[in-house]
Order: sequence, then structure tokens, then C-alpha cells
Amino acid sequence: MTPATSPPPTPPAVTVVGIGADGWAGIPAASQEVLRNADVLIGGPRQLDLLPAECAGRRVSWPSPLRPAVPGLLAAHAGRKVAVLASGDPMFYGIGRTLTEVLGDGAVGTDALRILPHPSSVSYACARLGWPVEETEVVTLVGRPAAQLCAALHDGRRLLVLSAGPGTPAEVARLLGEQGFGPTGMRVLEQLGGERERVLSGTAEDWPHPPGDALNVIALDCRRAPDALRLGAVPGLPDDAYEHDGQLTKRHVRAATLGALAPEPGELLWDIGGGSGSIAIEWMRTHRSCRAVCVERDPVRAERIGRNADRLGVPSLRVVTGPAPEALAELPSPDAVFIGGGLTSPGLLAACWAALPPGGRLVANTVTLESEALLADWYRRHGGELVRLAVAHAVPVGGFTGWRQAMPVTQWAVRKDPEAPSATPGGLRGGTFDAPAGAGGGPRTGGSPGRGPRSTDDYEALPGDET
Repeated sequence: MTPATSPPPTPPAVTVVGIGADGWAGIPAASQEVLRNADVLIGGPRQLDLLPAECAGRRVSWPSPLRPAVPGLLAAHAGRKVAVLASGDPMFYGIGRTLTEVLGDGAVGTDALRILPHPSSVSYACARLGWPVEETEVVTLVGRPAAQLCAALHDGRRLLVLSAGPGTPAEVARLLGEQGFGPTGMRVLEQLGGERERVLSGTAEDWPHPPGDALNVIALDCRRAPDALRLGAVPGLPDDAYEHDGQLTKRHVRAATLGALAPEPGELLWDIGGGSGSIAIEWMRTHRSCRAVCVERDPVRAERIGRNADRLGVPSLRVVTGPAPEALAELPSPDAVFIGGGLTSPGLLAACWAALPPGGRLVANTVTLESEALLADWYRRHGGELVRLAVAHAVPVGGFTGWRQAMPVTQWAVRKDPEAPSATPGGLRGGTFDAPAGAGGGPRTGGSPGRGPRSTDDYEALPGDET
């Protein structure tokens, strides 16, 4: 009896090959063989120029914007051996992720895709600096606003910043000075692994170097100036960290509110009646994947929320200008809702409750008797926790010291029954949170999606960053 045999595996439709600043000479033999045998070679112009003439396949440059063009581009070359060039490690802020999402379920090693990585810019930089990779935080500014760096700044921390181009080091130096981190040591590592590799050094407050090579990584040894405001890594930032007109959830109540909201990575918050945006901002600061939509009816305050978000390192906070509950109609489904204003608006609490999925959390704060009565009624019907938060500050009283009581805050916190059926009215959960192409510089307000992290797919970037 002849044993059954499996058919030979189907060769992958696309092979992604990592390449660094060292070019063809730095590519392993197996990757070189793939490139020699490819019918079609896709990559950025810089990467394609690194290949020798023996790679005779048709050369195709990525279009811009990249991601929407990927399905059609690959379909046009179906049945041919396609090799895609990627800077460094394709799965580290790279084209590999885009292709896995387009071609399959996101699992590396699917039948349609093979990935052959090269060392990333982070691996090279940590090797040059003597920094353990696992202890070094990485922030990418490729296709993202520089303000994203602000949330990662802490005294004594080591950071690697993936640069968007030759002007990024000077932009980072300026930002560090504005954030009170002028004494931070900066090293710019250019053309890592290539023949033109070099390192430029200085401090943020006295950065002496003109723009250099576009392929660079910035190493930061963070040092806060002695007189700079200290911004901790947990909720409850100083009130002085915010620009506001008095509409601000104060520090101690804010910390308690974030504790009740209990953010987890990847979750989305609705912050209704944003004021200064403090709850949404500190929600997003808990983890880089946390998202938030701030709804504020006052256009002046909405613009102020955007400035606070930039300064505190969460520039992708979405701000919607308009009254609630009307402004909620097209928003994506939240994991949690905070109501800091407008509680007595007809239908607001009901709309927020309906939008919450089973297991979602709702927290509402108020200082008025009318809103407190409303919260007491909802507490009676739905349970949860109803508390009163009172804070007093020590102040001079003549030659002595006494207590000055702030207005007490009534807070209702509740988790929707996980077994409850969804009672979502039409339209309340039909939106999406994807930022539009080019959203990095777009408007935040007026009901638009606002600014969010742009896709790195539009850029030819560093080794290990994109394409």
C-alpha cells in the first residue's frame, strides 16, 4: 500500500525582503535568491536603487497613498513571483503588517505571504549605544505629529525616536525645550549599518547641527529641567498642566474618575462635555492604544482641548464640536462613557446607556442638585456605585491655617450588565474610528474625525519603519 503524500506547498504569492542601509551586500543569500528570481520587484525608489542589475524583474515603485493601492497592485501581478522590498524588519512599523492585513488574517507565515527580515533600525541603534532593546521605548514620528513624543517624556528615561526625515532632530530638540526637557542628551544615528553611518551628539537646549541624512534615528537620554512641571505616568496630572477657563475636572476628582473608568489597552472612551479635555487626555495617556472622542459644544473650548492634547502627548484625540446627544449619532461604539457636563440635557443619559455594549462602563460627575437627583434615580434603577467626593485645601487664615472646602462632586459609576441585550438605537453605534488619509494635519473640530495618527504606509522611512 502506497502511503498518502501531501501535495507540494504552494509557493507564496508575495515575499517581503528586508533591506538596510548596507544594501545588497547586507542581504542574506536566501533573500538575494528571492530577489534574483522575482518577476516583479516592488519598493520605494531608494530601495530599488540598491539592487544590482542581476535582479532583472520589473521594478515598480509604491504609489502614494500606499495602503488603498495595495490590493489592486498585487492583483495586477497575480500569478507572478512578486518580491516586496521593506526597510529593515518589515513587521516593525513596516509594510509587512499592511500586507498581512490585506492578504490574510494578519498571521505571519500565511500561504500568501513570506517575510524575510533584516535587522531593524532599533536593533542597530541599541547595539551602537549599548542599550538593552527590551528596556528601550520606541516612539515613531514617521507620518505622525511630533507632539506624540510628549507623553513618553520622563526624567531618566531612554527613548529611541524613529525620525520622519532630516528635519526631525531639530524639531524634537525644539519640542523637548518647550516641554521642560532642554537638558536632554541627544544623539542622532544616521545611515545605520551603511558605509556613511555617523553619530551626531548634543543637548536639546543647544542642538548645534544642521539637518543631516534623511535616514536617522534619534536617541534621547531624557533629563527634565529643575523648574519644569512634573507630569507623572498615572492619572491626576497637576491642574496647571492644562490650559482652561475654569471648566476642568480638578486633579483629585480626576484621578478618582479615571480609577472608576478603569481604562484598558485599546479601549475607546466618549468624554461628553469635554471642557478642557482632561479626562479624555489622561485616559489616552494610560496606554498608547487607548482612544477617545471628546464632545464639546463650545468651539473655543474645543480648540483648547486640541492644544491640551498636543501638549500632553495625545494628538490623535478626536474632538467633535456640537451638543450631546445629537453629536453622538455617528460616533463609534464606546467601551466607556464619561459625562462631565450636560447631564440634564434631554435624552443624554439614555443615549449614552443605549450606546454602551454589555459590560461597558459609565461614569458621571455633577455638582448640582438637579443632576444629582437624576443620578440618584438612575442608580436606583441600574445599581452601580454612587459616591460624593469632597476635597478641602489648607489655606492661610490670618496667622493660622484652615480648610477651604471645594464644591462636593457626586459621582455615579456603573457597569452595564454583561448579560443584557444591546438596546442600541439606530445610528448610535454605526461609526468607525479610523482616521482618514492624511489626518495628521486635518481639523480636529466641527464634527470631523479630527486629527489621528497617519498611516506610515505613505512614507519611505527608516530601516525597520516602513516600506
